[in-house]
Amino acid sequence: MLTDRQRQDYERDGYVVVPGVFGRDEVDHLRDHYMDLRARGSYPGDSAGVDLNSADPLKRYPRMIHMHRWDEASLRWLLDARLNACLTGLLGAEPYAVQTMLYFKPPGARGQALHQDQFYLKVQPGTCMAAWLALDRCDEENGCMQVVPGSDKLPVLCTEKADTKVSFTDVTVPVPEGLPVVPVRMEAGDVLFFNGSLIHGSYPNTSGERFRRALIGHYIAGEAEKVGGYYHPVLRMDGSEVDLGRSEGAGPCGVWADRDGRRVVEMVRPAPAADLHE
Repeated sequence: MLTDRQRQDYERDGYVVVPGVFGRDEVDHLRDHYMDLRARGSYPGDSAGVDLNSADPLKRYPRMIHMHRWDEASLRWLLDARLNACLTGLLGAEPYAVQTMLYFKPPGARGQALHQDQFYLKVQPGTCMAAWLALDRCDEENGCMQVVPGSDKLPVLCTEKADTKVSFTDVTVPVPEGLPVVPVRMEAGDVLFFNGSLIHGSYPNTSGERFRRALIGHYIAGEAEKVGGYYHPVLRMDGSEVDLGRSEGAGPCGVWADRDGRRVVEMVRPAPAADLHE
């Protein structure tokens, strides 16, 4: 399913959009399925709860997490052969599957400050990979993904405080001047694949009536021996479980420093992590 150009783009930038991986009927079915589930009430992983009377759109439509553990449609999607083919082509080996997430992002919702997924998953050795399926057309107005091309070559960076007026998380990573943050515009059915060290996030949904719903699968490289305990059980792409170790705590993280007129990353103190990533 991947072209040579797409593989080259991924190697250079740390991400690639593969258009039309899922058809319109499939996307419509998935979008309706999750809207119906959300309307029914709360589920495991709804740490923020559901408050239909809240002024905060993200409390009326909080994200879902680990749906594949209790929802068959989510499990089938996570292990879909098309996703497996793309992931294997980018990673060089078949991955393991560890997480599903559904972000509703209704009109007026905050985004998520720039971050790196590997900060949370703590894969050892190797890294994680995301498959981010757009269930709606995504652009700047409704809060599409924003990425820093080439930042997958960086180590995990130390976090700092984020502006919670525009981000539903309170941590971010600093992006030095000169590294662009670019929007990733997508059509419904497109899938964004990106490396676990890629700096990414999103801005608020400023549209009047458009959702920006996305179904996300998180995977880890097939040579991995450990991953954070939150992501167990770990699945092979045939659905069987694989026994991996649990990563403990947080390793060193990087800070930007000036050395002889150049911006470089120096590894310093450990940083704690919660599971909040897009």
